[in-house]
Amino acid sequence: MEDWLADHFIEIFGALTGILYVFLEIRQNILLWPLGIVTSAVYIYVFRENGFYAGMVLQLYYVAISVYGWTVWRKEQKKNLIVRRIDLKTGTICAAVALVLWGGLWYILDRWTDSPVPLWDGLITSLSVVATWMLTRKILEQWHVWIFANAIATVVYLAVGMYPTAILFMVYAVMAVAGLREWRKSRVEENKYETS
Repeated sequence: MEDWLADHFIEIFGALTGILYVFLEIRQNILLWPLGIVTSAVYIYVFRENGFYAGMVLQLYYVAISVYGWTVWRKEQKKNLIVRRIDLKTGTICAAVALVLWGGLWYILDRWTDSPVPLWDGLITSLSVVATWMLTRKILEQWHVWIFANAIATVVYLAVGMYPTAILFMVYAVMAVAGLREWRKSRVEENKYETS
């Protein structure tokens, strides 16, 4: 057991910071963004070591989008950025981006890498890219995307033996359900405040 813990220390650390990240996300706490940078840096290494190249690239994207999200939320704090619903146009664009990205990643991973699961690695990555962008805009429906992506990721990571990461994504899926509930409540409260 000690050897296993030593061999997986970095992955376990990343899982713990990732759980804290989602907790801060649910609470709409701006500190989620710098913690996201730390978690992503750890998972760049973890995914590279396990052949999840799209996941590794996703973590690079997370570093960049975390800087962007932190900037947007800091600017919007002054204007009180509120939870909003996605409109049809934005939803259609998000779905199209996810599909195109998934197809491209699947093709690249299948042809040019030794990824053990190119179809699933591409799907998880494409959904996560879109959901994270939605988070920067505080779009409620990002939680639906996370629930779906995290459920898939849990099964995939269990199948390839990445147990701490599978547990992390299982926790992420449960926390995404909690996040959806909290953000719905927050939206109701914000709407009451705006109309009074």
